[in-house]
Amino acid sequence: MKKIGAGLFFSLLAMASFAQKNMNEKTLLWKISGNGLEKPSYLFGTIHMLCADDAQLSPNMKKAIQDCDEVYFEVDMDNLMEMVGAFDKMKMRGDTTLKDLLTEKQYNEVKKYFDDKGSILPFSILETYKPILAASTLEQGALPCENTVMMEQVIMEEATKHEKEIGGMETMAYQAGLLDSIPYKFQAEQLVSYIEKSGGADGENKQFEEMFKAYKEQDLQKLENLIVDTDAGMAGFTDILLYRRNANWAKKLEEIMPKKSVLVAVGAGHLPGEKGVINLLREKGFTVTPVENKTTVQVEI
Repeated sequence: MKKIGAGLFFSLLAMASFAQKNMNEKTLLWKISGNGLEKPSYLFGTIHMLCADDAQLSPNMKKAIQDCDEVYFEVDMDNLMEMVGAFDKMKMRGDTTLKDLLTEKQYNEVKKYFDDKGSILPFSILETYKPILAASTLEQGALPCENTVMMEQVIMEEATKHEKEIGGMETMAYQAGLLDSIPYKFQAEQLVSYIEKSGGADGENKQFEEMFKAYKEQDLQKLENLIVDTDAGMAGFTDILLYRRNANWAKKLEEIMPKKSVLVAVGAGHLPGEKGVINLLREKGFTVTPVENKTTVQVEI
């Protein structure tokens, strides 16, 4: 299943259709310069939820945070009122529940799976949520470690240490509303399909271990292959969930960056590809170059 951010409580999709052109460099950190910018800005690809031991910031990433004027995430993680207010948007409209969308047999299979695997919220609450969001809580439980952390949280802590302002590329309400354009029944069927194809706990954990290994290696091409292999059938909605958002972000950055230097941390799937943020910014005349992002390298930016 395509990776959905932390239950969409802090972000939406890390869906991707990666292009290999200019993506041979193994890094998650990219520098934006040129086109009249007085100071460079930066892009960083996240995976949203990660094993705590792996959520380390490189010296270059810390330097980028220290040097920028403001840090942007997909949503403003420093806006508590927005966070709380968005929870109602996570629910399906019209008091619809998962039981309304599935056969009795399918519903019982899903409920048993959630009960057996465990999730970050009770199933009685999750069954009122949009099914894609319910699926994401299972994905977090499948991380190959006990202690997990949001990569965005680690970045925000570093930004706070340097008294940086926090901003969002879009609102949580907007993100959650995007899922209303995908039929709930289709979402529910994809959830059932995911469970049926999971192959049990051992097979599922292997998939996640491979994905997180690719992310740790900052190998976007390998990560792409794994995402495609575990696709949940959402390809028909990539324009809504990915491409339109990328275009909106590129336009917003074009307006922001001449005024201030920013570091933008968004799902890694938004960066590469012909319709990814990197290429869209290049088309607007900016120079976007890879920056070494290893935790042991000397600062070079």
